[in-house]
Amino acid sequence: MPTVRTLLDEAKAALRAAPFRPPAREAHLLLGRVLGVPEGRLLARDDLPVQPAQAAAFRALVARRLTGEPVAYLVGEREFYGRSFVVDPRVLVPRPETEHLVEAALALALPKRGPQRVRDRPRVLDVGVGSGAIAVTLALERPGWRLIGSDLSLGALAVARNNARRLGVDLALLRADLFELSRSVDLGALDLMVSNPPYIDPTEALELSPEVTRFEPSLSLFAGPDGPDGPDSRRRGAAAVAALIRQGEALASGVAMVLEVGHEQMPRVRELAEAGPWTVERVVTDYSGVERVAVLRRR
Repeated sequence: MPTVRTLLDEAKAALRAAPFRPPAREAHLLLGRVLGVPEGRLLARDDLPVQPAQAAAFRALVARRLTGEPVAYLVGEREFYGRSFVVDPRVLVPRPETEHLVEAALALALPKRGPQRVRDRPRVLDVGVGSGAIAVTLALERPGWRLIGSDLSLGALAVARNNARRLGVDLALLRADLFELSRSVDLGALDLMVSNPPYIDPTEALELSPEVTRFEPSLSLFAGPDGPDGPDSRRRGAAAVAALIRQGEALASGVAMVLEVGHEQMPRVRELAEAGPWTVERVVTDYSGVERVAVLRRR
């Protein structure tokens, strides 16, 4: 029978040779999932024999990983803001950069409106809820907030419902197109709107890893340009971002909107804000130095 060490060495060599360069450490994660043991235990007893059926299951997972299938889909979960969220191909895999959006939202004091709202729980809408990582995290970090998640995908809503239930959160969910939010949501009744919308232009798909283009839902990834096609990088993929900013004009005065945006799109966000009733209150830079999150305040 193969040992833990033999299987790990075999998998690490295969992962290192993959063109999209996945971390070799993923071998530990996959084998630990098959064996039902934490990574530290694998490293401490790497001489343990592995049953043939378990070895075969592990090699099958590695083979799927080598096609580009995200490791989060293979193990069925991804950590976000210190918690484990169930994920599958119906939703995007939560990214560390999106934690900046959560932190920006948590830094806001709600509500920001008149005294008639003070007695109510602040209402927060997460547009494009996906796995529920943002909405559920906000609900757990701010138990006094009332979280609502919208998504066009019924599959995504099912995943978000599952995560909310697992983590003990009361999350209201509704099906809505982010380009036509006013048909489904009373935006004027909200105290905060947040979103990580699709912001990658379809023309950039060939530049992305197969982990993204072949396996993650295109509905959550890609959006067309904000305006006529052309060389202006600020407008590429910005249709959803622009739609949210324009629809957000229905928010009450003083209400904030927190958006995650794509590379080089922040200048376009500023242009749209200046042309509308918005103040750009804060811009957050991600770990790569990209202006990633915008906090807008409705004037």
